[in-house]
Amino acid sequence: MTYRFSPEVKKYTIKMAASSETTLKKPHVGKKRKPPKRYWEGTEEDGKNDGKKQKEGDNNKQTPQQKKTRTKEGGKRGGTGEKKVISGKSDPFPGSAPVPEEKLRKFKRGDKGELPPRPQYKLRAVVVRSEAASDLAQKQNARYDLMLPEDAGFLEGDEDEDTCTISQDDIADAVDITAGAKYFNLTLSQFGPYRLDYSKTGRHLLLGGRRGHVTSLDWQSKQLMCEMNVMETVNDVKWLHSEALFAVAQKKWLYIYDNKGIELHCIRKFNDVLRMQFLPYHFLLATASATGFLQYLDVSVGKEVAAICTKAGRLDVMAHNPHNAIIHLGHSNGTVTLWTPNQREPLVKMLCHQGGVRSVAVDKTGTYMVTSGMDKKLKVYDIRSYRPLQSYFLPAGASCLSLSQRGLLSAATGDIVQVYRDVWGTPVTKPYMAHRAKGSVWGVHFCPFEDVLGVGHGEGFTSMVVPGAGEPNFDGLDANPYRSAKQRQEWEVKALLEKIQPELIGLDPSQLSQVDHSTWEQRHEDRVQALGFDPLAKEKFTPRLKTKGRSSSGKVEKRKKQVAHEDQRDVIRQTVEDRMKIDKERKEKKKKEAAAAGQKSALDRFRK
Repeated sequence: MTYRFSPEVKKYTIKMAASSETTLKKPHVGKKRKPPKRYWEGTEEDGKNDGKKQKEGDNNKQTPQQKKTRTKEGGKRGGTGEKKVISGKSDPFPGSAPVPEEKLRKFKRGDKGELPPRPQYKLRAVVVRSEAASDLAQKQNARYDLMLPEDAGFLEGDEDEDTCTISQDDIADAVDITAGAKYFNLTLSQFGPYRLDYSKTGRHLLLGGRRGHVTSLDWQSKQLMCEMNVMETVNDVKWLHSEALFAVAQKKWLYIYDNKGIELHCIRKFNDVLRMQFLPYHFLLATASATGFLQYLDVSVGKEVAAICTKAGRLDVMAHNPHNAIIHLGHSNGTVTLWTPNQREPLVKMLCHQGGVRSVAVDKTGTYMVTSGMDKKLKVYDIRSYRPLQSYFLPAGASCLSLSQRGLLSAATGDIVQVYRDVWGTPVTKPYMAHRAKGSVWGVHFCPFEDVLGVGHGEGFTSMVVPGAGEPNFDGLDANPYRSAKQRQEWEVKALLEKIQPELIGLDPSQLSQVDHSTWEQRHEDRVQALGFDPLAKEKFTPRLKTKGRSSSGKVEKRKKQVAHEDQRDVIRQTVEDRMKIDKERKEKKKKEAAAAGQKSALDRFRK
């Protein structure tokens, strides 16, 4: 019987087979099956067939000339020369699918270096294998990137409509309920203005009021983790490596609290702290104080790594480069300095503004730096060449700056927050979005992996929805917003084992993979001076003792001179080549001078 589905009736109908088709060819009831044959059981028919096959094989024997022609026709040796067949048809797209060049450039791990010379075949093989593994990882990452589920959002207005005129209420009404819930206001007018900070995963929010109010919460579910009043001025707040610990810069000293609000440490070495930055891969908390000191605290062991006197007065402008962990400080004389915990002097000193610097921000790739100053200018610099790319004039200047993961820039002027797109590309004439807060803005910060901008002002806190601000896909092994307590503990142990030492912080992180030849030569000279001889020098030739009068003093000296001359041949050949090269250059120079002297000029008529 066969099944057929008729869409008109939308029922299953069964068509019975014809009576002529139901007749059986042979009865099978009562028929005995033969046992299967074993490989050692042969019959006469098999022997005959084997003999036929042997005769056919003798007839099909080919000459070496025929074999050569066949291999040429078939292509490569051992290949059949036929195309791959899938379900009876040839595959129109053989091989693996090509990877787009943009995706490959996104996951590129740097340029390939030169291979070692042929004699170092072991090192050469290791380098080749490592480069092959790096290429494979790059291709796999590019292929997996195609399967990521989320895309970056954007805001697009109607015809003749500017996106900066769209209010947050309109956006919250237009989007779905989950995205609309990300726009909210917290009215905290009693203890403002507020500083804020988001955790690395973007899940938790930390607020610190100027008049001592400190609170931490899961802003997505609106669950309060802790809330307290420290009863003194709060200058800044900062999450540490996870949402379990946070630091508060109070009026006198630096305090460390857990997520329940319990005071764990009071660090009195860090006094009068105004701004803080945390380096997640180094477990370093960098602080800038009113006394002009830049201090580093290793939170994994609780020790002070470095205390640097910048000799630049009060330090209330601070930012850090996520690419190379360099600290950027803004000063009242219009300069921006770059610091590491390894040196007592700034690595770079840039004159950015004619007045004092008000705010500094660095993008996540470490390529661009945005500064705002008292001269009411907003400037964009390329950190690789330390040159300005764009300069914008703001009527009232920008007091707070923040850069998102997708390159959006937020600038706060009084109680107005403006968001710009692609400020380091083409010159921007109007903002992407704008919002008026309830009070004067004291801090802005983009939330990681979310299209959200947090604004701390005099009347509390505002969470803005900014489409296209956050990275749509997160790395679950590095910053997972949905991790459990057990996963957080395992991640913390792994991060501690992979902690980068502060001595490795520098302007160019790629230098860590290169060999420092000058340092090696200095170490070798120190070793030679300590030992009194060169352990890497070539040993002198000592002739082997021969019998029958062949080891007389004359013959031994003759052999020594012969070996010495062989060692000196390369040096002599190189010196001769250099001398010939110099002579050749000298002759060419003389020819050019003679040719130039032989040319007549218009002034030759005045010569006596």
